[in-house]
Amino acid sequence: MSNINQLLVQAQTAYDGADWSSLIQYLQQLILGQDCEHPEIVKNREYLLKLAISMLEMGNFQERWEITKVLTRLGNIAIPPLIEILKDEEAEEELRWYAARTLGEFQHPKAIASLVELLKTDEDEELKAIAATALGQMGTVAITSLTELLADEDTRLLAVRSLFCIRQPETITPLLSVIQDPQAAIRAAAIEALSSFHDERVPPELLNALDDIAATVRRAAVLGLGFRPDLRQALDLVTKLQPKLYDFNLEVCCAAAVSLSRMGSDDAAKYLFDLLISPQTPINLQLETIRALSWVGTLSSLKYLQTAFNQTTSETLWQQIVTVLGRVQKPQLTTPATEILLQILRLQHPAIEIANVKSAIALSLGKLGKMPAIEPLISLLADSNASVRLHAIAALKNLDAEAAHQQLQQLANNATLTPDLQQGIAIALAEW
Repeated sequence: MSNINQLLVQAQTAYDGADWSSLIQYLQQLILGQDCEHPEIVKNREYLLKLAISMLEMGNFQERWEITKVLTRLGNIAIPPLIEILKDEEAEEELRWYAARTLGEFQHPKAIASLVELLKTDEDEELKAIAATALGQMGTVAITSLTELLADEDTRLLAVRSLFCIRQPETITPLLSVIQDPQAAIRAAAIEALSSFHDERVPPELLNALDDIAATVRRAAVLGLGFRPDLRQALDLVTKLQPKLYDFNLEVCCAAAVSLSRMGSDDAAKYLFDLLISPQTPINLQLETIRALSWVGTLSSLKYLQTAFNQTTSETLWQQIVTVLGRVQKPQLTTPATEILLQILRLQHPAIEIANVKSAIALSLGKLGKMPAIEPLISLLADSNASVRLHAIAALKNLDAEAAHQQLQQLANNATLTPDLQQGIAIALAEW
């Protein structure tokens, strides 16, 4: 008996005994492990499809996940039974979910038509969302059908979301057709989708949407423009985005901070700094602005963070500033970032009375990896707070474990050190 015939017999036995896990294994070996055009497979394809569909109907979540790979490998023969499941409103919701998802793997007119029909007629919003994603995954073959769905108010939003998943230039024209739609959700979804493309028709629409009545649309436009730092000068984007830092909606303000940070310019950093130190700025927006300043990635943006650190009295802001300084990655900025942190320690800034801030400074110095931080970190080993000492030890190991260890060993026998520092060094050496 050939291997294929043997597997067919084993699959039938597993099916008869409702042994679903074994049935999956046999089907996978037959369909995924063999040439699907093998005469024995071709001859038994209808039978294998019947077993796979039964498995889809009877299996648990994981088994269904596995069997979808078998169904797609069987080819277009699997489309009609999957459409039947999809159409059956009495069928279990998860089963229909899998049918929709699997149909999305077939770039076939019948599969497209069935998913489109579901979007038009079904009441189940979750299932419709899955169908929309499945259509999006089909790529350009589904664009014509989805464009037709834009004409109907009930299916327009799902069609836009499907077109968003396709991410092909052919979707730009249909998406532009709904950019002024009466529904804010559709305008926002269209703008988000269009923001993926570097096409000359898109930026004017994004600029237009900055003053949309709906906050969701303004936010989408702000974020979309943030992906176009290449147009910063041509469209004067920094000046156009700056007012959105003071939008009525906090989410728009946060989006504006992120987008300005992507412009990477000193004037963007100045606008962010002004927002950060304004007494009217809510704490959540201040935290977002601190992150944004660190992302700007210029020397002036670091200086603004240092100035803000010295001007504020908020422990939360202090901690956020020293944390983002430790995340600086541009090689030309790691030394200035280290120097700012060391200066905070050197000048005995009031913030270092707080253990959490001191621990965050130690952690950031370790991440920046600059050798001038070794001695200040060793000094932190004398701190009365155990967390500060542990963070200092971790930072020293991160910085240069070997050099730090040697220096600690040399200092261990130094009788002129304070008892606290001697004890801290002993603890650090024991930790090594």
